[in-house]
Amino acid sequence: MTGTSAVICGLGAWLPPTVVTNEMLAAELDTSDEWIRGRTGVGARRVVEPGVRTSDLATEAGRLALESAERTEVELVVVATSTPDRSCPAVAPLVATRLGLAGVAAFDVAAVCSGFVYAMVTAAGLVASSVARSALVVGADTFSTILDPADRATRAIFGDGAGAVVLRAGDADEPGVPLGVDLGSDGQGYDLVTVREDGYLHLSGPRVYFEAVRRMTASATAAAARAGWRAEDVDAVVPHQANVRILDDCAKYLGIPPARVVRHIEPVGNTVAGSIPLALAWAAGRGELKPGDRTVLTGFGGGLTWGSIALRWPDLRPRYQD
Repeated sequence: MTGTSAVICGLGAWLPPTVVTNEMLAAELDTSDEWIRGRTGVGARRVVEPGVRTSDLATEAGRLALESAERTEVELVVVATSTPDRSCPAVAPLVATRLGLAGVAAFDVAAVCSGFVYAMVTAAGLVASSVARSALVVGADTFSTILDPADRATRAIFGDGAGAVVLRAGDADEPGVPLGVDLGSDGQGYDLVTVREDGYLHLSGPRVYFEAVRRMTASATAAAARAGWRAEDVDAVVPHQANVRILDDCAKYLGIPPARVVRHIEPVGNTVAGSIPLALAWAAGRGELKPGDRTVLTGFGGGLTWGSIALRWPDLRPRYQD
């Protein structure tokens, strides 16, 4: 073991090739590009073709993250997803085997849109405690497969995609080390984001909106404080891409300019557990995230669950495949 902290050293993201634009949805449903953009900020979303599963997206994103890290092996694979290929078994062992990592520890984390943060914190803890010297953390979901075809609200928001990071053991003062973490849950909101007996996703929109802004703002502030920063001193916030108005309100209540909040929702929609790593790869590739930036990742999802990670952004080359 060369250190006592987990360091981000690779980043990859993968989107299915099929694009569904707002105009295409408007041809099927009582909606319009203006209605969708005005309420969600989404312009298009990617969806899987029949037969393509979450494990397929997770494998591709994992492969790209390993290429970014210039590694062929890790000792742990954690996949965050709420749409596994099957209710049993977990996706992670299959992803590990497809990537040539048979025999390593592998398991799933289910925390919906907070899943990637939960998975990354879990993997980072296992690396920091010497259980594993390296880890692949993937966020992947195919929510298009659990949307009611007649529900314009959910079909307007959600898309499919996956993103991944590679963690390695390193020193506590390196960029890419989690410096502050905040996790939480509230089971009183258990029914606000749920898949019901009909097999479709159901949202309690106004309440979810309120809780998302409140929880992500408080969590991001707490993680920043544990890193020794004030919220207004953060260079970049990378939130779960739920809704553009939620992103605007997060910036407002954190007291930072809107330009410091990474926005990746317009071209891909809400990709659930894939949302934050996809946004990270997109922003880092465009230079919106720069080495050394004080960065906070923050997510909110069903459960209710929420979580944030504060870190200085490392110098790496992301792989973003769209």
